[in-house]
Parts: sequence; structure tokens; C-alpha cells
Amino acid sequence: MRTTLHVNGKLVEVDVEPRLTLADCLRHELRLTGTHVGCEHGVCGACTIIVDGQAVRSCLVLAVQADGASIQTVEGLAGGDALGPLQTAFRRHHGLQCGFCTPGMLMTAHALLQAEPEASEARIREVLSGNLCRCTGYVGIVKALLDARSAYARPHTREAR
Repeated sequence: MRTTLHVNGKLVEVDVEPRLTLADCLRHELRLTGTHVGCEHGVCGACTIIVDGQAVRSCLVLAVQADGASIQTVEGLAGGDALGPLQTAFRRHHGLQCGFCTPGMLMTAHALLQAEPEASEARIREVLSGNLCRCTGYVGIVKALLDARSAYARPHTREAR
């Protein structure tokens, strides 16, 4: 089936089998291998991407279901060769070890901070609880999100009086 996606700001058309998952479409058809596939049951969070502004487990969505959607993958977080602020914070606070869960963590964190740029530590821990990491213990990851919040802060506007 012909499917049109807006991936990381670029319009792409791809022919896919109706049963192909969005994760496999991104990885195998579009060669965006930053999206990792772990459990293939939506439990681990490694395949998390952003679809129309919402964090989504791409192993649970068929590519044809995303027809016309705006998709952001971990490759879309960086500005060219420069790391984005969230990626920089992960690096600064050693928020990764083996790196397998990192793309999903980054995308979950990005979605959270876009929606809630002043998220508390408790809220960050709650949201990240859906992404499994066997290496880090989450300490560096939580510190990275707390540090990155300022990059997502919305400018405060004063009401006209």
C-alpha cells in the first residue's frame, strides 16, 4: 500500500505491506535505524517515536495507520551535526550506557518536555517508568531531563492591562 509520511520534516512516500509495523518501516524502508525494536509488544519503550505530537510505541502501529501523520524520530532531534539540548544533557549527565534504550528514552523525554517544560522530578520519573533500561538505574537520565527543562521553557508573556 502506498503510504505518505512526514518524517523529521520531510515528506516521504513508501510502498509497504499492510502488516508492516511503523518501526520496521522506519528502520528497513526508510533506513532510520535510530528507532530500536526490543520487545515488539509495546512494553520496553525502545521503539518510542513522536506521531502527531504524541509519544507512540512504533512497534504497535502499522505503517499504513500512520498515513499522512507527522513523525519525529531520534534522528530528528539533532540540528544537523550538532546534538540537540536533550541529547547534550544526556551526554553531560551520563544518561546512557549500552545505548539500546536511549532513542526511546530521548523521544519519551522530548514529548514530555514539549508538553510539560516544567515537569517535576516525580513527573519525569512517572513518565519514564514506561521505558525500560537495564543499565543506568535512571539517575543520570532523570538528571538530564531536569537539566534540559530550561531548553524547553516557554517564554512567559505578560497580560496586557
